[in-house]
Formats: sequence, C-alpha cells, structure tokens
Amino acid sequence: MSSKLTWLPIESNPEVMNKFLWNSGMPKSWGIHDVFGLDSELLAMLNQPVVGVLLLFPLGAEVNALMDGRKPMSEIPEGLYYMKQTISNACGTVAMIHAVANNQDKIELEKGCLKKFLDDTKNDTPEERAVKLEGNEEVCETHDQVAQEGQTEAPSLDESVDFHFVAFIEKNGHIYELDGRKDSPVDCGQVAKSFVESAAEECKKYMACDPGNIKFNVLALTPTQ
Repeated sequence: MSSKLTWLPIESNPEVMNKFLWNSGMPKSWGIHDVFGLDSELLAMLNQPVVGVLLLFPLGAEVNALMDGRKPMSEIPEGLYYMKQTISNACGTVAMIHAVANNQDKIELEKGCLKKFLDDTKNDTPEERAVKLEGNEEVCETHDQVAQEGQTEAPSLDESVDFHFVAFIEKNGHIYELDGRKDSPVDCGQVAKSFVESAAEECKKYMACDPGNIKFNVLALTPTQ
C-alpha cells in the first residue's frame, strides 16, 4: 500500500458495522445483516431487496491465488463508484462504503460524514478518493470509535490482521466485486437468478479454497424491515 496510515479494523459484526453506518448518516431503515447460509432457502429469508453483499475471508495461499486470478477491469463502468484502499485495516470500512455508494438510488443518505464524503468525491478518481478518505477526520473518528466497541478486543495498530473484506454489488445487470486493493472492479458476469444468489456463488468460490475453515463471514446490506 502507498500509505502507512493504519486504522483499527472494524469487527465483522452487524451491530458494530451498523453503528458506523448509522452514525455516518445511513438511515436506520437500512442495515447490515448476517447471512446464515448460502442456499437459496436461507438467502430468501433475508429482507429484500439485498443490495450489497460483504465477504470477510481469511488470507492464505489458496485464497491469494484465487484473488490473483480475478483480474480487474481495464475501465470502470459508467456510474460505478470505486475507490482504492490505502489505509491498512480499513478494508471493512471501504467495503461498506462501496456497498452504500453504489446504491444511493435506493438508500437516501441523511446529513452526515458519509453523504458529504460521497458528494465530495463523486467526480474523483479511485486514487483521489483514497487520499481524501485518509484525510477525512470525521470518518476516521467515527470509524475509530466503533472499532473499539466490538465483542472481541480490538487489536493494536501494529498487529497483523490476516483477514480481508470485499463487497459485491449489482450495476446494469452485472455483479461486480469491489476490492480496494485492486486497481479497478472485477466483473463477475451477468446476474443469473438474482443478485444475492449470484453474489453467494462468488462467495462459495472463496470458501472452496479453504473448505475446512469456519472463519469466513458473509453479510448483506438490506432494509431493516
């Protein structure tokens, strides 16, 4: 990464993640929810519509090889909001921003630091957005406050975190993987049955790299009711 700036990682916990989003200006009519299984029956139990899926996965040789094979696009599609991640341990926050930013036609953001950041960066490059996030004290303070409120003790800033977050969103009938460590989004192809089922299939590809590992976690951005 180009920057040595490091944040405390946000716990993969809907309560903590929602506190960050709600404190940043996302209305409480939307929220992050646990996905308890990737079968169609369990996915159908989620509040609809599901507009974003977040995947947390443990890093390892097999997963790294899969990620290397998921090549970013040469150009970012029109209307797709994408930003680089230059802050260590901020992958969860960047994933949340990606999910919300690409669904502003459905999620009407309230006044707050998230709406201001997205408005201020809507015409910027992915690299410029990353630089502005680094310097955004309000987002940083909101992040830091909630990062210390998880169920597990927050690691020190110097501690290595061997997990990573990516977001999946739909735009113009395609499903995209947004990983701030890449230069641009990954086009995962056309949505098949539904966005959430297509996103689940992409999550399964990661899980197949380390099938005995129980530390994968899938979350969905949906209405709260």
